[in-house]
Amino acid sequence: MLASRAPSAADSGPSHDLPLKHVADVVLPGGPTRLDYESLDPTRHLLFIAHLGDGDVIAFDVRSQRVVARIENVADVHGVLAVPALGRVYASATGSNEVVAIDDATMKIVARMPAGAYPDGMAYAPDEMKLYVSDETGATETVIDTRTNARIATVDLGGEAGNTQYDPVSRHVFVNVQTRNELAEIDPATDRIVRRIALRGGRHNHGLLIDDRDRFAFVGCDGDDKLLVLDMRSLRIVASLPVGKDPDVLAFDSRASVLYVAGESGTVSMFSVKPSGLTEMGSGRLAPNAHVVAVDEATHQVYFPLKNVDDRPVLRIMAPSP
Repeated sequence: MLASRAPSAADSGPSHDLPLKHVADVVLPGGPTRLDYESLDPTRHLLFIAHLGDGDVIAFDVRSQRVVARIENVADVHGVLAVPALGRVYASATGSNEVVAIDDATMKIVARMPAGAYPDGMAYAPDEMKLYVSDETGATETVIDTRTNARIATVDLGGEAGNTQYDPVSRHVFVNVQTRNELAEIDPATDRIVRRIALRGGRHNHGLLIDDRDRFAFVGCDGDDKLLVLDMRSLRIVASLPVGKDPDVLAFDSRASVLYVAGESGTVSMFSVKPSGLTEMGSGRLAPNAHVVAVDEATHQVYFPLKNVDDRPVLRIMAPSP
């Protein structure tokens, strides 16, 4: 066992403004350094967590609530994306400007691919079997053929890249161009931008999540602490909602219709999502640096990797209150 359950920390309970209850704190391996994106493989019940400060990827079994592997030598890892159909986990190693492919059975690195000047968020387009990687400071989108583990295209975004998401309805890839307050739509068949969508009502659009059921795109703007709601049918902003300071990662429990917005400030905002729009369920402080969130739709449990709780990195597990 590579990690142990931590005693309840002094701040283990959420703000009374959040309808969440504390399930457990699990100590993670490594030092109390920054943790970044995480991605759940629901078929293997494994949560992959980027430990940016330590340069490794942590594999956490959500059923047994223990760490089962630690993949090292992923320099300054930011993004992580599990692709169960390929049996792979991809991690963006910003320190070496590459994407690392990890075999999810052996937990070994099987390939390294160049990925621009500052690779960050990633999305997978299954029809073309392509991986799209946000090159944040390079202002491009790197395209990788997952069959050959080769970079096959670079899409010029004309501005800094935020998060990237795949939309299974349009079968297109959407990228936040955060210095232009735009969403770029890329056709994976041609790797060309087919549309640019102006995002009014928020500044510096970084976080992105697409709800293909209700046909919304949720956009976290860290320039003015807003959540934009884009109607994917009309491609118009239908709401601009306040959230905690410096929103970063978003997660959506489609079975419970709950959206989570996690901020660098430690504030988490929760919204009920319906076809008619969003209703705030609560917003409050969860813990310092609670800027990353993932949800297991099978159990509705929510996972927040925290870099420093009593001088140790911790995975805080929460669940909706009854």
